[in-house]
Amino acid sequence: MGDLGYKLKVLRRIGLLKVQNPIRLAKAGKKLASWGPGFPSAVGAAAARKPQQLAIIDDAGQLTWRETADEINRLTQAFKDHGLKPGDPVAVLCRNHRYMVIAMVAIMQFGGRMLLLNTMASGSQLTELVRREGAQLVILDQEFLSVATELDRDSLIVAWADDDTHGLPTLTQFAAGKSAKDHPKPEKPGSIVIFTSGTTGLPKGAKRKEPENLDPLLTYFGSIPFEGNSTIVLAAPLFHSWGLLNFGFGLSTVPTYVLRRRFVPEQVIKDIATYRAKVLVVVPLMMQRLVDADPEVIKNNDVSSLKITASSGSALAGELAIHFMDTFTDSVYNFYGATETGWVTIADPKDLRDAPGTAGRVPWRTRVKILDENGQEVPTGETGVIYVGNEMMFGGYTDGRTKDFRDGLMHSGDLGYFDEEGRLFVAGRDDDMVISGGENVFPRELEDALIEHPAVQDVVVKGIPDPQWGQCLAAYVVVREGHTLTEEEVVDYAKQHVARFAVPRAVKFLDELPRNPTGKVMKRELPPFEAEVSA
Repeated sequence: MGDLGYKLKVLRRIGLLKVQNPIRLAKAGKKLASWGPGFPSAVGAAAARKPQQLAIIDDAGQLTWRETADEINRLTQAFKDHGLKPGDPVAVLCRNHRYMVIAMVAIMQFGGRMLLLNTMASGSQLTELVRREGAQLVILDQEFLSVATELDRDSLIVAWADDDTHGLPTLTQFAAGKSAKDHPKPEKPGSIVIFTSGTTGLPKGAKRKEPENLDPLLTYFGSIPFEGNSTIVLAAPLFHSWGLLNFGFGLSTVPTYVLRRRFVPEQVIKDIATYRAKVLVVVPLMMQRLVDADPEVIKNNDVSSLKITASSGSALAGELAIHFMDTFTDSVYNFYGATETGWVTIADPKDLRDAPGTAGRVPWRTRVKILDENGQEVPTGETGVIYVGNEMMFGGYTDGRTKDFRDGLMHSGDLGYFDEEGRLFVAGRDDDMVISGGENVFPRELEDALIEHPAVQDVVVKGIPDPQWGQCLAAYVVVREGHTLTEEEVVDYAKQHVARFAVPRAVKFLDELPRNPTGKVMKRELPPFEAEVSA
């Protein structure tokens, strides 16, 4: 199938070539033609095409697309009346709800520079990032005021209010009485800064711009069986690139988003059943918690409507995808990539059943090569550095740094290999590789083995100094409730499932692993082993 045929097939499936009311279609077309691709034009087009369709279902109730567009226009006018100009930075520190959506689109609509902050940011991180990036306003949920004590209160606006004790203007009050008229395209387009996970230090700001054409959207929707006007349970955080990508691309299909401020597995299952959701957007940790949800809730809720479980943000542990599909539906589409790279490969349900652990195949208009230390492509089956090129790569960090490039392809930071079927397998981060007794060892191999132990709830592995082997693997293990496990049992299990040099030489049991909202383990917060202290 040529490019044109590919595009037409995807556009029909997601509803952009569907027969529609000609007047509404003309209004939507006018908005798209005058603005080009982006959040504001997509919301305006959705409101024109399906004004009475539900846009958002959240903890505060429901909003139609017309109501959502009106609220965005009012807030955009409030930003302008406040004196904000295109290019001015506005920080957002919110959970998933209507006010975050309204704020994000309104910032883009006046041409602002949107700073999406991690909900786990500490007070010092928040203060440093806001000041470093020059934010003129900070829009945040009331619960985060405790980490904003060093910021100028005149710059704070509360998005989600739990009560009226905060003494600050709310987003609703800020926009009250403003016009809901549409806005012209700003002279400078809006931009987005997403802060990387910061698992080893202060998060870096990764600059992103909205797509210049429909090709990235068509790549995404060409890889999964997405349909127009679907209901999407968007559980992944909107401040993260994965949640944001699914929100932004989804806009073009006029969906209904189900947003919850907190991830509760049983609530997600009930939402899928209640609203007959076809799409669930998660990070892998959420998939594990859904599998481990109350068995009665799983049994008593019909989730057969679920056609797509879109997962990304961290590696799928062990055979998690198979466990999830056996419990719910054969719907897992796992996207391997990063904030900086966008997607690299995509694994569909068949890939994940046929080759557990695969990161999938290279999608349309994407290039991926495995290179050695000299920049030469390695043969199929050999491990090397993963380099990628696509239309969703970032525009550098806000401090001026960028990634290493070779022949137009970006260094992913990971090592991996392709199999004979063209499926990519990721061995691990290049800086996670451990050399133990002369052997190259990756923590993920041991993690994938240990997570399958019936008594293991969670696990992470890292390298520590070892006087005999140079380095060795150490495992941090969370034991499932109602089970017991000893260090000897962990080691014995590992000996049966991994090579000798990948067996852990130290095991530490924790009540829980320090993870960020996207599921990545914050390794700097792991307690040290004696071997590390004495080394």
